[in-house]
Amino acid sequence: MGQSKEQTQKVELDQVTQDVLKVIDSYGFKQEGAYNLRLNGMAVCHGDSRHINIIKKEDKPGIDIHISGEAKDEQVHIPVVMSQEGVDIVYNDFYIEDGADVTIIAGCGIHGEGCSETRHDGIHAFHVGKNCNVKYVENHYAEGNGTGAKVLNPVTKIYVGENSVFTLETTQIKGVDSTERENYIELAENAKLFVTEKLMTDGNQHAVSNMDVELNGENSSARIVSRSVGKGNSKQVFHPKAIGNNLCHAHVQCDSIIMDHAEISSIPEIDAKHVDAQIIHEAAIGRINDEQLVKLRTFGMNEEEAEAVIIESFLK
Repeated sequence: MGQSKEQTQKVELDQVTQDVLKVIDSYGFKQEGAYNLRLNGMAVCHGDSRHINIIKKEDKPGIDIHISGEAKDEQVHIPVVMSQEGVDIVYNDFYIEDGADVTIIAGCGIHGEGCSETRHDGIHAFHVGKNCNVKYVENHYAEGNGTGAKVLNPVTKIYVGENSVFTLETTQIKGVDSTERENYIELAENAKLFVTEKLMTDGNQHAVSNMDVELNGENSSARIVSRSVGKGNSKQVFHPKAIGNNLCHAHVQCDSIIMDHAEISSIPEIDAKHVDAQIIHEAAIGRINDEQLVKLRTFGMNEEEAEAVIIESFLK
C-alpha cells in the first residue's frame, strides 16, 4: 500500500472533545493505529496502521481510507467533533480490498453553546471487494446549553462485493435537533447485509431515515431492524425499501415506542422484481406496556425510572 501524504503527531485534546469522544466512540478512541479525528472542520490528528492507509483528499474536504486485504480483525476510527458553530461538510471514501476483515468506527458529536446552527453533513461511500467482513459503527450525539440547532445529515452509500458481509450499526439517542439520514446499498452475488438502527427523539426534535437496498446478486440477503422511541413533541419518519432484483432474501422490521405527543411514521417498502425474490416486512408502533411499568414499580421504582429501564432495554 502507498504511504499517507500527511502524518501528525499526537495532540492534546481539550476536556469537551475528550468527553464527546467517549460517547460517540464506544470502542475507545486512541491516537494509535489507523485513526483520523476531525475537529471543527479540520483534521487535527491522524495515523496509519500497517494495513490501513488514510489519505487527505486534495479536491474537497475529507479522506480516502484504503484497507488492505491483509487486514484481519483490525479497526479504524474516524470520529467528528464540533464544539463551534457553523456548517461542516466532509466526503470520506473507503476502498476495501478482497478478503479484508475490519471494523470502522465513525460518528459525530456536537457540543453546542451558541445561538447559531451547528451542522455536520458526512457523505461516506464504501467500495467493498469480495470475501470481506466489514462492520461500520456510526453514533450520533449532541449536548450543550446553546439555543442554536444541532443538526446531523449523514449520507451513506455502500457497494458490497461477492460473498462479503457488511454490518451497519447506527445509533442516535440524545440531543440532535434535526437529522436526515440517507442510505443507499447495493449487494452483489452471495453478499449479506445486516442493519441495526437505534433512534430516540424528544422535545421538538425531528428525524428522517431513508434506506434503499438493491439486492442485485443471486443469493444476496438483507436483514434490516429499526428500533426507535419518540418522546415529547418529536417527529420521526423511517422509510426502508428493499428491492429484489434476483433470487434473494430480505427481512425489514420496524419497532417503535411512542410517548407523550410524539408522531412516528414507519413506511417499510418491498419491491420484488424477480420471481425468486423473497422479501418480508413487519412494522409495529405502540406505547409502553402497562404491565411492564407495574412490575418495575413493585421493585421500588417511580414511573420515570421504570420508563427509562424499559426504553434502555428496548434500544439495546
